[in-house]
Amino acid sequence: MIAIFYLVLQLLKLYSYVVIINVVISWLIAFKILNTHNRFVYSILEFSYRLTDPILNKIRRFLPNLGTLDISPIILLLLIWFIEMCMKLYVAPIIF
Repeated sequence: MIAIFYLVLQLLKLYSYVVIINVVISWLIAFKILNTHNRFVYSILEFSYRLTDPILNKIRRFLPNLGTLDISPIILLLLIWFIEMCMKLYVAPIIF
């Protein structure tokens, strides 16, 4: 049970890194530093979109339209942080 607890915590941390990488890559593409015609860049971008877009699209449905400002990754990172804290505060005492 302890191993599953730590595995879930590590998966949440890894997913938060994927969200951050997705944001950074989208900024680099918006500022024309990275070119999406490059096959390697396109494959990394597609991989990160496939991992993050299903959840980000659900969050975007509840957020108001802020124009070009997208705060859904921030909301997702806060949700991941909240889940991690709840696991550490409420699940960990039960396991240990």
